Amino acid sequence: MFWLFNEVNTFLLCGQMMTISPPGKFIISFFLTICFITAGSEISAQPYVFDDILFGVAYYHEYMPYERLDEDVQLMKEAGINYVRLGESTWQLWEPRDGEFEFAWMDRVVAAMHKAGIKVIMGTPTYSVPAWLYHKHPEITAMQSDGQRLKYGIRQNADLTNAVYLYYSQRVIKRIVEHYKENPAVIGYQIDNETHSKWPDDKDNHIKYIEYLKGKFHSVDTINKVWGFNYWGQAINDWNELHPASGFNHPGYRLEWARYQRAAVTDFLLWQASIVRKYKGASQFVMHDFAGALRSDIDQKAISETLDYAGVNIYHYDQDKSDGLRIAMQGDFTRSLKMKNYIVPETNASSIGWNSKEQFPPYDGQLRLNYYAHIGSGANLISYWHWHSLHNGIEQYWRGVLPHDLKPGRIYKEVSTIGHEREKLGKKLVNIKKNNKVAILFSEDSDVALSLQRFDNNFKGPETGPWDADGAYQKILTRFYKTLYDLNVEADFVFDNTEDLSQYQVLIVPSLYIASDGMLSRLSAFVKNGGHLIVTMKSGFCNEHSAVRHATMPAGLTDVGGFTYQEFSTLRSPVPLKGDPFHTKDQNYTEQWVEFLQPTTARPLAFYDHPVYDIYPAIVQNHSGKGMMTYMGTIPSESIMKNIVMTALAERNILGVDYLLPASIKVKHGVSNSGKNLHFYYNFSSTEKTFPYTYRDGVNLLTNVPLRRGKDLTLKAWDVAVIETLIY
Repeated sequence: MFWLFNEVNTFLLCGQMMTISPPGKFIISFFLTICFITAGSEISAQPYVFDDILFGVAYYHEYMPYERLDEDVQLMKEAGINYVRLGESTWQLWEPRDGEFEFAWMDRVVAAMHKAGIKVIMGTPTYSVPAWLYHKHPEITAMQSDGQRLKYGIRQNADLTNAVYLYYSQRVIKRIVEHYKENPAVIGYQIDNETHSKWPDDKDNHIKYIEYLKGKFHSVDTINKVWGFNYWGQAINDWNELHPASGFNHPGYRLEWARYQRAAVTDFLLWQASIVRKYKGASQFVMHDFAGALRSDIDQKAISETLDYAGVNIYHYDQDKSDGLRIAMQGDFTRSLKMKNYIVPETNASSIGWNSKEQFPPYDGQLRLNYYAHIGSGANLISYWHWHSLHNGIEQYWRGVLPHDLKPGRIYKEVSTIGHEREKLGKKLVNIKKNNKVAILFSEDSDVALSLQRFDNNFKGPETGPWDADGAYQKILTRFYKTLYDLNVEADFVFDNTEDLSQYQVLIVPSLYIASDGMLSRLSAFVKNGGHLIVTMKSGFCNEHSAVRHATMPAGLTDVGGFTYQEFSTLRSPVPLKGDPFHTKDQNYTEQWVEFLQPTTARPLAFYDHPVYDIYPAIVQNHSGKGMMTYMGTIPSESIMKNIVMTALAERNILGVDYLLPASIKVKHGVSNSGKNLHFYYNFSSTEKTFPYTYRDGVNLLTNVPLRRGKDLTLKAWDVAVIETLIY
């Protein structure tokens, strides 16, 4: 379902060579029937392998107000920076006019970096189209549901399925990769940048959507059946009768439309990766930088399968709101995409924002603390966006390592401290391995469907950083993750299509509203095989077509759950539980939703303190096979959730003793390349903290001070310790 153009304006369409007219004079309608060309591609068996932590910046020499390349490179070298990302934002400079390519401006930068021993990731510049291309082909921008196209002047405005856009994108990608395939400085390529769906909604995309549906459902009869199109008499006799997405509010249609948009992004990035792999050097890798984790508008798992390394841009709170939560959650998610170490191409260097109303640069020590927080979750590359604070454009207040006067200051000094520590410890801390026994299930479909069929009413979830997700699904998931984070218990993420869950002892499933029979069977088997499944309300309610199941609820889980229900109600305000069963005092409440649970074999853990709902348990627990399932027919407070999760972890000997640490002290664990245990302690507070060290004797790698088990460890404000245990 992909296409690939070559330099003589020919392309392969489902195996047939065809000649086309200049790209402005044709439209290829069926994007999703176009074949993915990999034949003859040079796919390296062994791309670049990390043997050291890479630490650096995104660098834009082309944005500088005056010539200072040598000075910048010298400052980077003095700061211990060993990596830069280049080129992803400047298609106009790579190709200043149609078909005219220039490389000398970038060759100079790459050569200077190589001379200084600084490695380079080169970005494909396709997310920001040049003015000449838009002027020549304004039709490449995405049509929105209101009939208006995205305008020029913003980035990421192209329709990723547009044939003209793809033609020009393929050409510039090919030329860049061919040019740098043998360059010793360039270790890999970033395809596009923070790619996401623009939700193009026009006649062409409607045709492509129909082709997508044909490939999945094969006939209109199947569509009529799975979507229940007899409702409102909407059944169709022919594909041409299917109404466009705009204005169509059917849940099944809207869910599949969201999947189509995700598939278009996946196809686009797989298509880019195929071009890069065909022309790149044997040891160069392919990566992408997701704009944050846990997104439901793209399929991050599917995209990652074609990448050598998954990357995520993590922006977070600093100053008094610095707590490491967003770094940990997004890092754990990205590591889970490929179950391997990941990279962070962008993170805060200083204050961030597209205006100046919330400028909160980090306090002294926070940059260093955050750097080790990334590494403790498994990051092999940490890079600031960006080297220097910009003087032009909307991101003037998204500040870099250098302030606007371009002179080294407080931020540069701390970056230098980190860089020199990396020089000493990078090889010890690269490729950290995890062996987590807890996982959280993330369902893009449930997130989308619960955003369409909302149930929440002013529901507030934990604040994980800028641009917190609006939907209740993500807030419930984040409440669970924060519970684990506060208990100092690390977790992986699993997905709707994860087949093997056997490595985990506890699996948390937030509101699995959309679930296939296969997924429900895997969850049931997880319990019967000995796992503890923790599930919240609305799970198993709809099948994969967003049709409400006609089985007894919760469909597929009544056996292992030991209860059923038929009715439910929205909660206008929180409802307390009888007798404060979890000893949570002012947090003894549930909110948003109540299911009228009727136990069969399950044991009630709590009842509502309510004149009508008090006959129904709010939370039940059931033994089934070798395992157990805990079900919450409501959304409990953070304290109640913490109590339930904490008990489940303690029963499996997963809780350990780290939950006893002071609240601001977070700890992560891993195994180094040399097989030694590593323990990362973080003090996310402005006051000094002292606490007992409870693991085997070791040495603090940052201070070279030995530490014996049972002795106190003291961390200053915003400080970190990395303990490597000794092997006797």
